[in-house]
Amino acid sequence: MEWFEKGEIIIETRKIQRTGGSTYIVSLPKKWAERVGITTGSQVALQPQQDGSLTIMAMEAATSVQKKNVIDVSSYSGDSLIRTLIAAYLSGSDLIELRANRIQAEQKKIIRNICHKLIGPEIIEETAKTVLIQDLLNPNEVSIKKSVRRMFLISNSMLKDAIQALKEKDHDLALDVVERDDEVDRLFMLISKQFRAVLRGKRIPDTSETTIDEYHDLRLAASSLERIADHAAKIAAIIPTLVIHIPVETMYLIETSTEASSKMVEDAIEALYTQNTELANRVISRADDTKIKINALDASLLTLESPESIVALGTVADSLDRIGDYGSNIAELAINLSMALIQNK
Repeated sequence: MEWFEKGEIIIETRKIQRTGGSTYIVSLPKKWAERVGITTGSQVALQPQQDGSLTIMAMEAATSVQKKNVIDVSSYSGDSLIRTLIAAYLSGSDLIELRANRIQAEQKKIIRNICHKLIGPEIIEETAKTVLIQDLLNPNEVSIKKSVRRMFLISNSMLKDAIQALKEKDHDLALDVVERDDEVDRLFMLISKQFRAVLRGKRIPDTSETTIDEYHDLRLAASSLERIADHAAKIAAIIPTLVIHIPVETMYLIETSTEASSKMVEDAIEALYTQNTELANRVISRADDTKIKINALDASLLTLESPESIVALGTVADSLDRIGDYGSNIAELAINLSMALIQNK
């Protein structure tokens, strides 16, 4: 038995032994077994990983102990309370107990709104002094790959509908686009929570099929998709402020710029999921052509008579430019991930 120290991480090595002529056995470190509640007769779960490693988990400890976070919210209000609740959610707490001498009505309103905007948390007990929140999400029903794909589908439809609402000055459709941004945010928070859990070594349903490299790059892609949804909502939000009818030529440039940026994101996501480096490189090579379209749109805005409309539509052009950049970023992730997976084979 040997010990190697890497910073604060201590790695213990043990020799593999064979018993019965066909079974390999290895002893478990006593300190670790005691810490996670393993005794004689306990069951452990063994989960092979794609990189060749094997994860060992104490099943009884995992199923019997819930992680509880107790927070005194007496001094929290507004944005500080929101940030605290989100941090507790991302930490992976199964139960979040909020305490104060008296929880104010405005605090409870914020707590309810945050629970509504996150996937899993539900208020199960509430008194004048405490609010108990439990994460009811079943992790076995969640896949990070499916979550990121759903983020793409929602953000992509948001962008298309925002441009349609802009063209038709459809205020109702614009409002729907803005409201859909909440769903993208909920998925992004869930993905962030999953990624933190993986970093802590917690078992997630698709960890046997998804490498840590994939988790990392999917988390980064989710961040770009969340920003794309924000820009789609930003475009929709300026529609009520427009005081002019958009000229046909300008609208055409907006639509062609949207198509170019949207196609970059769509192809980048496809390259990421298929590790298609050729497609990813094509996406990146289209960035200059997309920017040419954006520049033509910017130039056309200078011919408009209303300064307010120039500013509003300038926001549209800037958002479309940034969306194209996010497509390039995702394409770069696809190339990086492809190389990482080849290296791990």
